[in-house]
Amino acid sequence: MKKRIIAAVLAGMLIVSAGGCGNGTASSGNAVDNSNGMATESSADQAIASARQDENADADTKEGGVTALSLMQEVNTGDEQIIDDNYRTWYEVFVYSFFDSDGDGIGDLNGLTEKLDYINDGDPATDTDLGCNGIWLMPVMPSTTYHKYDVTDYCDIDPEYGTMDDFKNLIAVCHERGINVIIDLVMNHTSSQHEWFKTAADYLKNLPEGAEPDASECPYVDYYNFSKEMQGGYSKLDGTDWYYEAQFWSEMPDLNLGSQAVRDEFDKIVDFWLDLGVDGFRLDAAKEYYSGSVDKNVEVLSWFHSMVKEKKEDAYIVAEVWTDQNTYAKYYESGIDSCFDFSFADSTGTITSVLKNGSASSYGKALVNLQDNLSQYSDSYIDAPFYTNHDMARGAGYYSGDDSEKQTKIAQAMNLLMSGSAFLYYGEELGMKGSGKDENKRAPMYWSEDSADDGMCKGPADMDAIKMKYGALETQEKDGNSIYQFVKQTIKLRNEYPEIARGTVTFEESVSDDKVCVIKKTYSDSELLLVYNLAPESVEVDLSGVTAGEKSGSDLEVGGVLLTGTEEAVLQDGTLTMPGYSVVIVK
Repeated sequence: MKKRIIAAVLAGMLIVSAGGCGNGTASSGNAVDNSNGMATESSADQAIASARQDENADADTKEGGVTALSLMQEVNTGDEQIIDDNYRTWYEVFVYSFFDSDGDGIGDLNGLTEKLDYINDGDPATDTDLGCNGIWLMPVMPSTTYHKYDVTDYCDIDPEYGTMDDFKNLIAVCHERGINVIIDLVMNHTSSQHEWFKTAADYLKNLPEGAEPDASECPYVDYYNFSKEMQGGYSKLDGTDWYYEAQFWSEMPDLNLGSQAVRDEFDKIVDFWLDLGVDGFRLDAAKEYYSGSVDKNVEVLSWFHSMVKEKKEDAYIVAEVWTDQNTYAKYYESGIDSCFDFSFADSTGTITSVLKNGSASSYGKALVNLQDNLSQYSDSYIDAPFYTNHDMARGAGYYSGDDSEKQTKIAQAMNLLMSGSAFLYYGEELGMKGSGKDENKRAPMYWSEDSADDGMCKGPADMDAIKMKYGALETQEKDGNSIYQFVKQTIKLRNEYPEIARGTVTFEESVSDDKVCVIKKTYSDSELLLVYNLAPESVEVDLSGVTAGEKSGSDLEVGGVLLTGTEEAVLQDGTLTMPGYSVVIVK
């Protein structure tokens, strides 16, 4: 009997826009422009959108009105098997741009709490939420900037975001739903307006000529890296002949993490947030603790890991070490749980490169190489794959042409089906766009095409008007062919199969090629196959010689499918016929 894998409709959205990152392909788009309202479409744009709409209507009629979602749901029928550990699916939230609860145009903690049903409603029986079971909060502490990476007080909430009671409520409601929360902890630097720095600066300004600073007189002079010599990454302290390290910006002076006094401060800061129920920390700019010194940075992380785990054994720690894989792999010697996996991310990473001009087999080889690389330094590492984040151009702009929506979808699957703790940046599940200046990458969550709707944020002040390529949530949640529905199904499968997040990867090279990548994931005594067709055309894959557990050939079964096209696919007698840009779980 044939085991059928239903392929999906790739519905052209009403609006298609220029691909970002220099793709230069012009087409129409909805615009998010919170200062001047929505941008209008040209007649040509409207004609293109209308033609695509008619095309999709015809396709739906031929297929009896079925959608990708309805077809995937016929196959993806298993129950969640959530394990309460640190292998999670994390949703990165920039609170400022997420949801505004009080009408001031700025996202806030109460707005996030109000929208938790979107991320995870806590009920495994429903299918209306994304299914993420972790939230990474970008900085929420008081700051002088919109991004809040310049902290003025490590033990409070920025008033733009709400109150400490709002934060406590958010944590409580998250935990009721099985969502863990980690917060951004910026240890590399403070704001120049932090009391530590202001006190040290005032002390140096009043220091008698020729006198050397004395930490017994002002302990805070040892909290930073002051020098009489100008060095790379240093700024001048106004009114003095002193300089201070500030690798990112003059208003973000670097801390001296070799100081025991500074470490004692962070010991107390960690206590403060753990006592509030935080489940761990994302460590910003860990590569710059000691710029250019891996060994010193590893030592800092080793201290931090030990200090935190003594307080909360199951706390999750993930570090940002933005460099090449061979280098960030070494940071696992510190014992921390995770480092972000930059080698697979961004417009030049493994995922995008494979989809644009690479071989599917290279994806499988890269997965095994990553595994081998990280395991050299830790036997307890948890990889932290991500596709984009708040510092990168959004993924929908990486592709252009007829297959761009399919590529945008399948790229999300390539990230979210990786082993480890996978991260999804808010709005990527909608195919939001944004490139160029940082503000553009942190645009308002695209709940609605109408920027005046309740809860819509105005976004950073210097953000450009952004033409969105795909519809807002209010459109995509009603469209069974949308990127949103595809991503939800991907997370559903990740939650259904513990092997996906926790499995050891074996690359099945003998049945992989330029179009197809077959990997096996082994977890405990269970195995499954992930078969990727990363090409636009359909393919046949001979799995008769591949085993999954004790099964092989005609005994293999389909356990899940992710679809981007209308072609039918069949698993018969060990041969799998797959539509273009699809993923099949075989068990």
